[in-house]
Amino acid sequence: MTTLATPASGDATPSGDTLTRNALAVLQPGFDGTTAPDWVRRRIGEGLASVGLFGRNVKTAEQVAALTAQLRAEREDLLVAIDEESGDVTRLEVRTGSSYPGNFALGAVDDPALTREVAADLGRRLAACGINFNWAPSADVNANPDNPVIGVRSFGADPQLVARHTAAYVEGMQSSGVATSAKHFPGHGDTAIDSHHSVPVIDVDRDVLNSRDLAPFRAALAAGTRAVMSAHILAPALDPENPGTVSRRILTDLLRGEFGYDGLIVTDGMDMQAIAGRYGFERGCVLAIAAGADAICVGGGPSDEGTVLRLRDAFVAAVRSGELSEERLADAADRVRALADWASVSGAAERSGGAPDTGIGLVAARRALTVTRGETYTAPVTEAPYVATFTPLPNIAVGDETPWGVTAALEHRLPGTASGSFSGDGAGAEALAAAGERRIVAVVRDAHRHAWMAAAVRTLVASRPDTVVVEMGVPQSAPTGALHIATRGAARVCGEAAAEVITGT
Repeated sequence: MTTLATPASGDATPSGDTLTRNALAVLQPGFDGTTAPDWVRRRIGEGLASVGLFGRNVKTAEQVAALTAQLRAEREDLLVAIDEESGDVTRLEVRTGSSYPGNFALGAVDDPALTREVAADLGRRLAACGINFNWAPSADVNANPDNPVIGVRSFGADPQLVARHTAAYVEGMQSSGVATSAKHFPGHGDTAIDSHHSVPVIDVDRDVLNSRDLAPFRAALAAGTRAVMSAHILAPALDPENPGTVSRRILTDLLRGEFGYDGLIVTDGMDMQAIAGRYGFERGCVLAIAAGADAICVGGGPSDEGTVLRLRDAFVAAVRSGELSEERLADAADRVRALADWASVSGAAERSGGAPDTGIGLVAARRALTVTRGETYTAPVTEAPYVATFTPLPNIAVGDETPWGVTAALEHRLPGTASGSFSGDGAGAEALAAAGERRIVAVVRDAHRHAWMAAAVRTLVASRPDTVVVEMGVPQSAPTGALHIATRGAARVCGEAAAEVITGT
């Protein structure tokens, strides 16, 4: 495969050139800081139609609203995107944890009306901050419980359950004027590899894909989702050579042709190794547009002006060399502008339906709990306990900034609560020594995926049968301890709901 020859980054191409404006329009870059950088505002004036916000751009809701107002001073119909799934993946509440449980908790309740209400409330909160495009929901069917990157981000393992809740989420969020992006097409649930690191393969036949992985996306399209996000996965039954993001068979022939979808196709982060490591960053972006994608998400990693200019120049060079048709680039840019028009600030205000009432998040988190009281359970925890949090390596999609667990919620109810974080072999013994005579609350996340974590819980329960165990991931292991609580997610409200049960309040 030949390497693209791109012009040196800079302003070698005229800023008013239609080709250049289209090349900028398909980019959804991130940036550093909590105010709008001059270079972003300048490139918006030259044709950039979207930006993406991440945790590094967020301090408070008021600050985000001021930031988006700065950006829209340059272009009123700017798309401002964010990866706000709620639950474990939150950018708007990256420093506190989410006010809403994630998909897995909502799927466990299995009340589509509740999912619709939660999504609508989250949408109102985003709209109030000036955000009009959400890279959510995950429509992946969690067919593999060992999946290292999806897990509680999925509504569940039943395709029909995932389908009805994906549709409810789309309807709720978009009722608030915020566009959704069902992801990760054609489905990232049946993988044991994280596409942040390499290319996962879903090696099942087309019948399985149709009945399982693709069903929620059909539901999302029927519900009117304004965007679909591609997955960096290889599905040989659909395309034996190219991952979804750079596959014409998957994006154009299947999604557009067979499914009849005419909305925006946005890529997953193009700095992820499944694409950047295989094709190179710039070339991967060109291949994605050529395959049928319309918008390039590039903000999770690279976030400077040089990245935007390199990609702009790569698209221009690809058109001029004949590798990418000018019509395809123009079509992609038009779809971005069409979504921006739908999700304009004035349109969002008309559809938003009032101010958010985030109390619905705690209501949903409570309903999602499964509580098992063992033979050794006698009474709630009424004195300050020791919280032993067993911490796995962070999921890249979740990140390591967002606090999780039950410590803060228990400290609020039982002042003097002590805590520690443990990992690796011997973690159970370390936690026992640190706890002393206090009642122990053990907090785990996907204990079935981490042998050391499961061993730590066994050590605690064997030595201290009154141990409380809180599982905040996918509950696959049998309940253990005097009290076992499965929260089905690690959002702040999931911890609060668990703490209510632990303390009997």
